[in-house]
Amino acid sequence: MRVSKCIGCETFPCADVKHEGYILPEVEIDRANIRLVLISEAAPDDPADYYYAGNKAQFEQTTIQAFNQAGVGVSSLQALLDLGIYFTTAVKCGKTGYGIKAASVKECSRILERELDLFPKVGAYLLMGDVAIKAVNYIAQRQGGGRAIPAGSTYKIRGGEYFFRGQRAFPSYLQVGPSFGIEKSKLRMIAEDIAAAVGLLAII
Repeated sequence: MRVSKCIGCETFPCADVKHEGYILPEVEIDRANIRLVLISEAAPDDPADYYYAGNKAQFEQTTIQAFNQAGVGVSSLQALLDLGIYFTTAVKCGKTGYGIKAASVKECSRILERELDLFPKVGAYLLMGDVAIKAVNYIAQRQGGGRAIPAGSTYKIRGGEYFFRGQRAFPSYLQVGPSFGIEKSKLRMIAEDIAAAVGLLAII
């Protein structure tokens, strides 16, 4: 299955994102094999840095670093895919500034919702950063529930037991982008959250 053939944005209504940076996973996915979904913030400024763009892509390099620090010894994103871990972004276009407006996150969460529907055997979700957390909460609220993840700083809420679509959800910090690696405390917490999700599903 190729995700980009199954979902997409047709109207591009959001005003505060780079539509020319719109990107969806183009890689072939065995949907029945996916057990863990990692959702990060937005598409990178350069499509060559996106997940699945190759081993020189920034998203791949920093994600591999994070998983290695969590005890998952792999050297490529494909190896993580083979373990049943899928990677995507909450917002499918690039950012124009530091943040993304709530209306844009809410709009794009509709695409993310259809994307997550493609994977029926997911047992956990890693929510990397505030945008991913907001997007998942919008989906949960549309489906008739309350927030999947409570309000509050990531530092305070991470480590709690939360559920989204009946499965565990792990709020954490963003593991991709040029700022990754600056704060050692965040690196440690990201690794802990990844290890908790991987351990829950006994992926390794």
